[in-house]
Amino acid sequence: MTQESWINRNVGRLLPQGFKQKQAEAQTEYVVNATNFVAEKNAPSQPSKGRAGLRPTRERLQATLRQGTEALSPRVLRRILQELHAVIDARVSEVEGGRRAAALMAWYAGATPARRLDLWLLMSEMFVADPVKVQAAQAKFAAALGTPDEAAAEVHYRRATVSPRRRLLQRFSADAAGIRFLVNLRAEMQTALKTDKRLQALDVEMEYMFSTWFDVGFLELRRISWDSPASLVEKLIKYEAVHDIKSWSDVKNRLDSDRRCYGFFHPRLPDEPLIFVEVALIDSLADCITPLLDESADAVDLTAATTAIFYSISNTQDGLRGVSFGDSLIKRVVETLKTEFPRLKVFSTLSPIPGFRNWLQKNAAAQLDRLDASAREELGRAVGFEPVTAAHFLAACETPLALKPASAVRLMLMRCAAVYLGRETVHDKPLDPVARFHLGNGARVERLNWAGDPSAKGIKQSYGIMVNYLYDLQRLGKYREGLAHGRIPTASAVSTLFF
Repeated sequence: MTQESWINRNVGRLLPQGFKQKQAEAQTEYVVNATNFVAEKNAPSQPSKGRAGLRPTRERLQATLRQGTEALSPRVLRRILQELHAVIDARVSEVEGGRRAAALMAWYAGATPARRLDLWLLMSEMFVADPVKVQAAQAKFAAALGTPDEAAAEVHYRRATVSPRRRLLQRFSADAAGIRFLVNLRAEMQTALKTDKRLQALDVEMEYMFSTWFDVGFLELRRISWDSPASLVEKLIKYEAVHDIKSWSDVKNRLDSDRRCYGFFHPRLPDEPLIFVEVALIDSLADCITPLLDESADAVDLTAATTAIFYSISNTQDGLRGVSFGDSLIKRVVETLKTEFPRLKVFSTLSPIPGFRNWLQKNAAAQLDRLDASAREELGRAVGFEPVTAAHFLAACETPLALKPASAVRLMLMRCAAVYLGRETVHDKPLDPVARFHLGNGARVERLNWAGDPSAKGIKQSYGIMVNYLYDLQRLGKYREGLAHGRIPTASAVSTLFF
């Protein structure tokens, strides 16, 4: 023991009771004031009141008394901030930092939603990169461009922009339950994030960290079967997001001999599939979901199966929103299926079109304007109103299953669906979220299927229309490249429906 540490320890015993706590709070107040000074110096002046009249977090940390509906008093808020700083104290080991993080996790488990929000705000607002150092490093980097010092200046700049918040998240992850805790925390935070933009920094930082921790190189592809633990099969029922599982016999049918279900698992979440895909092995391209979900249907002879239909893909963790591993899942599953069933030649989806109805409700008039005079008159006769309006057409679409094959209303619906999937984009990407996912993986819009999903959910989403996205293994790169240049790949059966 050094002389200095001995003096500090023994003199500390002579101090009045509570002095250490006050000293620690004073240290935290110093950190808060220093952070405020830097932030205020570099930020434009703003009103002191935050969202909906609430005091900003920094103002609360400097206060003495709680106001209104504030969950934590200023004193407790300062104490929690002090404990957060203690987690990343440079003088403690990774193990000790993880232990301190575990203590905060235990506090969080018993905290009310309002108190949890206060913790999120502290993590989001009080662990920012030093703007003065960032500005100086950026200027040094700009001055070094084109010189031998450029690489060193870039490294210095990158390090300056790393926030202490990243170190904080790393210390939480050191605990055995830390990653599960952080994933659940981010999931819980999503609702508050919609109305409180102060949480954006924490949310983006967590998304960045998760994209590293949950890289597909660390994930295990595992088959989920009827012989899997009941707790895992129950997770399928809980997380299925495309076609609801109604019973145990339903889930057993989806795990039958002619079916496959695969999920990605992380070593820290061994009992939680992060994403899973359900596959039907059949002998042709599926055009309707009903036979695939028919519990009474006989299993297909696997020796005759030539086609793998991906009919449901479900993400399970809201806390991993923005972390993409669905494309890797499909690729890994295709490789696995090809090894097990060499006769498989066709890999396709049977997918919903979740945004179609809402889009058509807003764009029906514009689509009607695309029709020539003859087609518009025919549609008017079909709906019983001439000249036909958007309201007339949409009203006729409300009972799609009753429309005959030759109906002009049915043809118009199919043409609109083709335009929606094959032409409509946002930020140069397909407008429909499912289309965006599959087309981004290199698939093409292969075929539209009338009454593909006759369920109430299918009618509500897309008037019952479903779509096949085909994964042509020889052209995935070509289609991805075309999509990057704004060309949505569509088969002739779909493109001929365009106006």
